[in-house]
Amino acid sequence: MEKHGCKIKPSGAVGIFWFRRDLRLEDNAGLYHALTSKHPILPLFIFDRNILDKLPKDDARVTFIYQTVENLKKELQNHGSDLLVKYGMPEEVWPEILKDYEIKEVYTNHDYEPYARERDHNAAEFLISEKIAFKTFKDQVIFEKGEILKADRTPYTVFTPFYKQWLAKLNDFYIKPYPTKKYFNNLFKTKQLPLPGLKEMGFKESNLDFPKISYQNKLDDYAKERDFPALDGTTHIGLHLRFGTLSIRKAVKDALEAKANVWLSELAWREFYMMILWHFPYAAFDSFKKQYDKIKWRNDEKEFKAWCEGNTGYPIVDAGMRQLNKTGWMHNRVRMIVASFLSKHLLIDWRWGETYFSEKLLDYEMASNVGGWQWAAGSGNDAAPYFRVFNPELQTKKFDPRQEYIKKWVPEFGTKKYAQPIVEHTFARERVLKVFKEALSS
Repeated sequence: MEKHGCKIKPSGAVGIFWFRRDLRLEDNAGLYHALTSKHPILPLFIFDRNILDKLPKDDARVTFIYQTVENLKKELQNHGSDLLVKYGMPEEVWPEILKDYEIKEVYTNHDYEPYARERDHNAAEFLISEKIAFKTFKDQVIFEKGEILKADRTPYTVFTPFYKQWLAKLNDFYIKPYPTKKYFNNLFKTKQLPLPGLKEMGFKESNLDFPKISYQNKLDDYAKERDFPALDGTTHIGLHLRFGTLSIRKAVKDALEAKANVWLSELAWREFYMMILWHFPYAAFDSFKKQYDKIKWRNDEKEFKAWCEGNTGYPIVDAGMRQLNKTGWMHNRVRMIVASFLSKHLLIDWRWGETYFSEKLLDYEMASNVGGWQWAAGSGNDAAPYFRVFNPELQTKKFDPRQEYIKKWVPEFGTKKYAQPIVEHTFARERVLKVFKEALSS
């Protein structure tokens, strides 16, 4: 707001709700607590340069976030409010906001990744120093942190007993939606606020198709179809859970109502990996089983390039990588196959693959991605044993028997144009067993 060329603060104190990985108005824990407080609430989103500056300028996820932010602004404007959108580093943005608004409280939802924890710690310190309360809430999971523990109060590191506890504790209280809409009259009333453009932030608009939230019709057949990549048998909600455009409470409620037990367990795997990341933050970058950091990886850059581009001569691997590169998504069964191939057939450090996925996957979530990669490499908690080496040919016979998935993504398969295998399976298996055994017995 300006008067005679000078900015003035709007009259009256406000609370802020800071959107991050919870980009929806309905059933939002932190937003509910904000709206039921005594101050009118101004919603905020920060395009965080600490994250954005490390991304390629055509990163499709930034387009998805931008489009979602645009939709949030329209929804809020319909209620006489708006979304304050800033571009910068949060530590620099907060002092700017304080110049424009008299802020009494800031509300937000928990985030569990290493950078997010550091960001929130710094934000809390600054705001509290300015006599502003900083309040955070659980929103992106059903259970978090120390809510599911063993009898001795230590965290689970194996999924099955964790899941039994998770199921035993689950009841209607934990999946009840937060009735935010009842309190929209407590939104701060403001004229329309500016939105920085994608180009201003240095990003190109992506033309990738983003999956819609449309999964109920998949749940009945999910258990029997989810492993077959030629079928459209999975729910594609990873992107929406990642950025909070879908409430986890709604997803779990729908799973229970449909008796989709296998899908429910997949939702619980996501929380299991988030708890591992919370309790063992070193596992984001190092092997959960520390012995595995002794492995002597080959890390052949030419072979890594062939894997990235889908030119390994192993059709199920190549199909998966090409699907990822073209669409920003890969079928979950194939994710396991390509991860096993990189870490075991090629003896390339799982971190290389994890980083590549972090750049390409629309639904990239650190906890699940690191957990999945370490599972495939054998280095994670509850991981496949090191001597389990997926045979891509047998995986193809089992899960793509008619080679429909392969033919879709590797059209030259079966012709002289198709790449020769870069390594022979039996040789690769014997090599990895020898290398892993040496590392783990030292």
